[in-house]
Amino acid sequence: MQQPPSLALGGPPCIVIDSNAVLDWLYFRDPRCAALAAAVAEQRVRWIATAAMRDEIEHVLGPGRLGTRWPEGPASLREGWRRWATMVDATAAVAPLAMRCTDLDDQKFIDLALATGAVALLSADRAVLRLKRRASAWGLAITTVAAWRPATAAVAAP
Repeated sequence: MQQPPSLALGGPPCIVIDSNAVLDWLYFRDPRCAALAAAVAEQRVRWIATAAMRDEIEHVLGPGRLGTRWPEGPASLREGWRRWATMVDATAAVAPLAMRCTDLDDQKFIDLALATGAVALLSADRAVLRLKRRASAWGLAITTVAAWRPATAAVAAP
């Protein structure tokens, strides 16, 4: 596992994507995720994640959880994760700031975003989205995938 990515000049800004947003993008292939898919594929942003986040996804992919309507979904999600997620060490992903989420399962996304200086946290969770205003004071945009645009993440032109 890599350490948190450097935000050195010239590197793409980092984003964190919660489990529901990852499912919308890579499992369900939601067309509202087109801007995210393009930004990640074109390396205008770097998606960072931890082993705990991957474990949560694997739990959701377990038998009987998502039905059989999207038979290619699990393979598509796992391939997308392998290809696009930059794994970081969770021990380095403890937020130095006190911003607590009422849903403890989502705290890991907030901690990673704040600890690494990510520019955006894409979420579908109301508890996370309620932190939007407080997070903006730290330079973190918390928003839904559908509302997010790479410009929101302050992506600089090459």
